[in-house]
Amino acid sequence: MKVGIINVTGYTGVELARLLYQHPQVELASVTGRSAAGQKLAEVFPHLAGIELTIEAELGKVDFVFSAMPHKESAKEIMPLLEKGVKVIDISADFRLKDSAEYERWYGFSHPAPQLLKEAAYGLPELYRAQIASAKLVANPGCYPTGAILALAPALKANIIKGDIIIDSKSGVSGAGRTITLPTHFSEANEDTAAYALEGHRHLPEIVQELGKLCPQPPSVSFVPHLVPMTRGILTTCYAPMAKKIGEKELKQLYTDFFKDAPFVRLTDSPPHTKHTSGSNLCLVYPTIDQRAGRLIVISCIDNLVKGAVGQAVQNMNLMLGLPETTGLEAMAVYP
Repeated sequence: MKVGIINVTGYTGVELARLLYQHPQVELASVTGRSAAGQKLAEVFPHLAGIELTIEAELGKVDFVFSAMPHKESAKEIMPLLEKGVKVIDISADFRLKDSAEYERWYGFSHPAPQLLKEAAYGLPELYRAQIASAKLVANPGCYPTGAILALAPALKANIIKGDIIIDSKSGVSGAGRTITLPTHFSEANEDTAAYALEGHRHLPEIVQELGKLCPQPPSVSFVPHLVPMTRGILTTCYAPMAKKIGEKELKQLYTDFFKDAPFVRLTDSPPHTKHTSGSNLCLVYPTIDQRAGRLIVISCIDNLVKGAVGQAVQNMNLMLGLPETTGLEAMAVYP
């Protein structure tokens, strides 16, 4: 199976190239990147020296495509591929939301292919494994939504919490992408932590959309992201009032049962660290109850570039190709 990457020159594109090169069942056959077209991939990214590919302006002949284009641009690139029968995983946000009007509100553009929004499978395998396996187009989830949804899904599905949810997330700087901006400049980000997008982050409608499918009443969600001075990782802490009184043992069993068939979700016995997931496709989850306040607290931890982006994309590809879900993704975290 020959696969291609549209826009290999961003952080998600280059991390995807690394994972696909190591995958035993596919061949990375073509990569594009207009800003670096004509250059050898290993010249632009020396750590990929084993991949003997030239970055092209347009894709060569491939059977399967990952689009790592920016939002709005990705949909335009994908549509002709789908018409040719090529299966596609979109790593941008262009097919995550089911309501096309939400793109105008949150992303500032009119969606060019609203008819495809209902067809696209939401690429969170722990919730939509069957839909992903039969899909021609998969919308890879955002990094923040991945951590938040996996943290809260078991509790919402079991109806043990009320719908007033607070999600506090802290992300490494790579989550902002490779383009240089003032907030991610080393001198600005180093030795500093700050909240941002309090008026509403673009990932909020995605979180609300998916959490709303898990419970009878759409939850009220406050989401506050923070930028922290590290390269990789997202630590998410979720808070919600309990709808019924249960003990710690029952809570842990509930989460264990929910994720029993999820090879990349692991429950931890203590609050996880971002370093525990760096470079891996793992999502670590730690649920507990503040009995004094009657509140559920769930902490999740992922590598934003792997389980939060391209590792999850490869996991989805495996399902779409009928391969074992874990193929090419069993590497342990890098520590320290």
